[in-house]
Amino acid sequence: MPTWLTLALPLAAFVLLVLLFGLILRRTGRIAGMTRERDRFRKSVEDLSSRIDTSLGGVIERIDAVRRHQVPPESISDNLAAGRDAVVRYEEEASKLHGPVPADEVRAALMAELERAGRALEMVAHGCDLLAASRSGYNELEAQTAVKRGYLNALHAREAIARHAADLASGRAIDERRWMSTRPNE
Repeated sequence: MPTWLTLALPLAAFVLLVLLFGLILRRTGRIAGMTRERDRFRKSVEDLSSRIDTSLGGVIERIDAVRRHQVPPESISDNLAAGRDAVVRYEEEASKLHGPVPADEVRAALMAELERAGRALEMVAHGCDLLAASRSGYNELEAQTAVKRGYLNALHAREAIARHAADLASGRAIDERRWMSTRPNE
């Protein structure tokens, strides 16, 4: 066997191993990058969700107090304004969320629920304005209805945002998520 062949075969095997090792490292790097991106997105959504929960929770408690006639409707106008401003800021922040493929779905769901919360706070503000202006008759019934519907919509939006964040944090795929209209498999 020629000497150049005895040197070329191990050298070719070494080059082949280096190329395979490089390919494996590159793919591993991609997978690690995707995992980091997914974790960063998940943490961003969880952080946003917890701040939304805190903000809406405080406003919802105040609305409930008005609903139960524990505080006058005029007393929560600042809370409602702050809640609406917070919802607008959260909508802007949610629109900037970028992440892996399901990010678009999660971002759209968060945006829809934040819009729902904003409309709910507007409805409560309308009801509080009516309650403050008139204490009896048709306007009072309309005002109480607006406050109650707004309260329930804000409450449901808050719960839906928390549910979306929990689904995302659990890593469940779309078809594995449990929606409110379906029953769990028995």
